[in-house]
Amino acid sequence: MEIILKIVQLLLSLSILVIVHELGHFLFARLFRMRVDKFYLFFHPSFSVLRAKKINGKWNFSFFSSKAPEAWAAHPKHTEFGIGWLPVGGYCKIAGMVDESLDKEQLRQPPQPWEFRTKPTWQRFFVMTGGVLFNLILAVILYAGMLCTWGERYLANDDVIYGVKVNELTQELGFQNGDKIIAFDGQPVALFDELQISLVQQQAKTATVVRNSDTLTVHIDPQYLPAMLNYPNMFPPVIPFVVAEVPDTSHNAHAGLQPGDHFVTIDGAPILSIEDGHVILEKKKQQTVHAGLQRHDSLITVPLLVNNEGKIGVVLKGIPDLFHITVKHYSLLAALPAGAVKGYNTVKNYIKQLQLIFSPKTEAYKSVGSFITIGKIFPGTWNWHIFWNITAFLSIMLAVLNILPIPGLDGGHTLFVLYEMVTRRKPSEKFLEYTTYAGLLFLIGIMALAFGNDIFRLFK
Repeated sequence: MEIILKIVQLLLSLSILVIVHELGHFLFARLFRMRVDKFYLFFHPSFSVLRAKKINGKWNFSFFSSKAPEAWAAHPKHTEFGIGWLPVGGYCKIAGMVDESLDKEQLRQPPQPWEFRTKPTWQRFFVMTGGVLFNLILAVILYAGMLCTWGERYLANDDVIYGVKVNELTQELGFQNGDKIIAFDGQPVALFDELQISLVQQQAKTATVVRNSDTLTVHIDPQYLPAMLNYPNMFPPVIPFVVAEVPDTSHNAHAGLQPGDHFVTIDGAPILSIEDGHVILEKKKQQTVHAGLQRHDSLITVPLLVNNEGKIGVVLKGIPDLFHITVKHYSLLAALPAGAVKGYNTVKNYIKQLQLIFSPKTEAYKSVGSFITIGKIFPGTWNWHIFWNITAFLSIMLAVLNILPIPGLDGGHTLFVLYEMVTRRKPSEKFLEYTTYAGLLFLIGIMALAFGNDIFRLFK
């Protein structure tokens, strides 16, 4: 059931993104009186799940067909809408344009006034960038909607008062338990969840930390960058071992524990975090231990019985109880500019991620994934907040990737239009055709890398 929910969420999200993207091309094309031959959600090699065309004011439909009904050919002015069976994108086929359809037959005909190739460059520019523009607008609307509906909750870096807990990687880098990370390369980090992102994106050489009331610099070896890219949750916060509740049914109900007691030691061993306490208690099954507790301003010792599961029978405080969680609420008017700012920051951060992918020394290309990877980021249960958040990010990702100056993508077409604007010379259709072939081969290579990485991770 969990896998099915992930697949449904992925398909719904992709459908929204593709329709909005292609709608950007479609509406600008129609605005400038260009003929749009086809508008498709998903691709349809061999057959289409659905075809629809409005003829003489009436909608005509064709299901599971390998080609459109012959009668439709007599009405070329009307767009054929459809749904393919291969969910890897979609397309908007505009008459007289060299695109991924590579319709050479149409291009051999004399140019017509309703075709893309006969329109002014400024109109073609808006048609080509319309998809990217609409994806960016969608992301801003989604972010604004989420801020207005759910508000914003985050853990500020300054509010992580117990610092970070080191692991094998961060210890090798030079960090210690309890370090409070302030900045990387002198740039402060405002949100705790962005520590690892900031470190990797900046490819930082130094970290400023507070350790035992002293401010010092940790020098970061660049050779660890590939490891940092692939290490999940590199900087977990130190969550101290603090009692929230002692149930009446606990075997230590009358041992003298109180809510708020902070474990400092167990049998003399220092306890910095919940994990430290669990490790020691696991070794003390069915024994009595002496817990050193901080209660208000006093240090006391309490004997506790550890059961055969390594538990002492108390409920511990979690992050919401121990840290100040910042919560912001937005009105609709305030949410719109805040959504635009969030969209801008997401674009900026994603561009930095792409720079890492195209830098071989980072080995970030190994993290490139296909729809399998994208599908995994959706939760196993339905959560609209998470769904819209992921969809907004994917909309940004689709916009940024499409505007890359690669033939076959919107950015490649836009680049040629800009070249024509500057030089007053239009690239030949043969040149456009060959560069589109080259761009498609490059994109196939990227897709092969993405699927290859996913397959490798499945069997790793």
